[in-house]
Amino acid sequence: MRLDQFVSQAAAITRVDAQQAIRCGWVDVEGKTITKTSTHIDPTAAVTLDDALITLPGDIYLMLHKPAGVVSATEDPEHQTVLDLIDHPHRKTLRIVGRLDKDTTGLLLLTNDGDWLHRITAPKSHVPKTYLATLAWALTEEGAEQLRAGVQLHGEKGLTKPAEVEILPDQQARITISEGKYHQVKRMFAAVGNRVGALHRERIGGVVLDGELPPGEWRELAPVERETLP
Repeated sequence: MRLDQFVSQAAAITRVDAQQAIRCGWVDVEGKTITKTSTHIDPTAAVTLDDALITLPGDIYLMLHKPAGVVSATEDPEHQTVLDLIDHPHRKTLRIVGRLDKDTTGLLLLTNDGDWLHRITAPKSHVPKTYLATLAWALTEEGAEQLRAGVQLHGEKGLTKPAEVEILPDQQARITISEGKYHQVKRMFAAVGNRVGALHRERIGGVVLDGELPPGEWRELAPVERETLP
């Protein structure tokens, strides 16, 4: 692991600040001062910054109730990002597990565990995701059956995988898909002649959005929740 990457993550500072600290001689590895930022070290090595021992954070798994108007990105020059909502000392090490559109709300997972992220988002995993859609018009049973069978998306070859669909009152529908195509849910409803006005993700695999978690708030996933995912 590169020394500047280690210091950045362990001290929860930017990579630029970590590089400056190394060049200034403030970082020791196993008692020896290292000033080359690209030096590769063992992540278990004893590293000190300004004589204080620093260590990498453990694996982090978070659930966020994403509000509308926030982008699923680590940084954005014009819009508030989901990371801006995370008050965690190692938030800059987090990556987003399956992004949501700016106007889509609901369950978002974040982690610094790259293997876990890949297992969930890999196409071959087929992790189911459940959404509550508010539609322009009430979904017909015929439209629901089309979605359950698979529909042709504009610009795509072949049909979508069969979805689970529940028609609800007030022009709403609950849909569960196991793919992750671009704007898939909105495009699926468009394929049956409808339009999504609002979209809210309720579940990823066995992880359900905490009903007591207000929009914009986050909490750590419980071990039992993590075990429901690949």
